[in-house]
Amino acid sequence: MITDAQTNFVYFSGLLKTNPAYETFTQKLTSILSKYHISYEFLEGTNDIWCRDYMPLQVEKNKFIEYRYDPDYLQAKKWRSLKTYPDIVCNKLGLKTIKSDLIIDGGNVIKSENCVILTDKVIVENKLKYTRNQIVSLLKDIFEVETIVLIPWDKENEEFGHADGMIRFINENSVLINGYFKKYDLRFKDSFFGALKANNLEFVELNYNTSVAREELNLGYINYLQMKDLLLIPQFGIEEDEQALEQMKMIFPEYAEKEQIVTIDATSVIKEGGVLNCISWNIVQ
Repeated sequence: MITDAQTNFVYFSGLLKTNPAYETFTQKLTSILSKYHISYEFLEGTNDIWCRDYMPLQVEKNKFIEYRYDPDYLQAKKWRSLKTYPDIVCNKLGLKTIKSDLIIDGGNVIKSENCVILTDKVIVENKLKYTRNQIVSLLKDIFEVETIVLIPWDKENEEFGHADGMIRFINENSVLINGYFKKYDLRFKDSFFGALKANNLEFVELNYNTSVAREELNLGYINYLQMKDLLLIPQFGIEEDEQALEQMKMIFPEYAEKEQIVTIDATSVIKEGGVLNCISWNIVQ
């Protein structure tokens, strides 16, 4: 499986360029990418900015898996206009994909070379066609990994069922998690931390010591953009910004040593429900 840390090219929805609400953010974003010699382009044919969710998953350099992007949160008639059809976008890119009939959101796929983590929403959305064991087997096959880790869907705080606001890989053996999970009920914690332990994954927590906690914003730090030569960390103009940055430098010393950890004000983006991983589709070219 291609990991984020191997990628050298990144795409964004063209809507970031055309929506005035994101003008300042997009100018800063492209300036950073250019400074670090990161190649980028904007996708045509998108209906929302969250291209992580609907773009295919790169398994090998020339192998892309296109899943069924048909999430429950876009089923209501009033939201259907926001659904992007991956085949339309891929056709405009001239990108050939291998199609899977599994319903998946890209934001729910956290990957290392030989392991993929998803919330168990993937089981819920595919249960009418496949059993849990069949789904896990199919995921292993299409992603070409040995291990699938299913963590609980945080329904109370994250209706979309995405894992990228909960957990990210540091390396093959350890993950970064949002420290606020410690406050959750015992059943959730047992399921979440039990899944990590069962798969021999160590974890590091993001935690903050502030006078007023801004959890509606500080949960976004883990939704960073990671590439081969850049770790782009969102900032929100709050007390936790500096603490998050210092923790990232300690967690990812290989980026810090090369001065490849950079911050960007992503306040305009998180207002819409996502941050940097959500708006990006990074691949190896």
